[in-house]
Amino acid sequence: MKKFILMSVGFETPTPEVQQAWGKWFASIEDRIVDSGNVFSAAKEVTKNGVNELPRGLDAITGYTVINAENIDEAVKVAQTSPIITAMRVYEAASM
Repeated sequence: MKKFILMSVGFETPTPEVQQAWGKWFASIEDRIVDSGNVFSAAKEVTKNGVNELPRGLDAITGYTVINAENIDEAVKVAQTSPIITAMRVYEAASM
């Protein structure tokens, strides 16, 4: 098995229904979860030109989950079952 990072994109104030949907989704993939991750709040971007505030909105990266899957296509199928706000980005955690 390989590890994949699912990055949640998009923020809306969660309703009880949205919170319940996420809870059900996590329960449905619990056998794949390596790290259930965290939700992100305040963010800043550091560049060569300085530091920028990053707002929480529909374009914000808002959290992550690490799962096991055979390949990226299988990880994408798992991501497609999530209660997506804007998008779910899937990255393979490559060995160095």
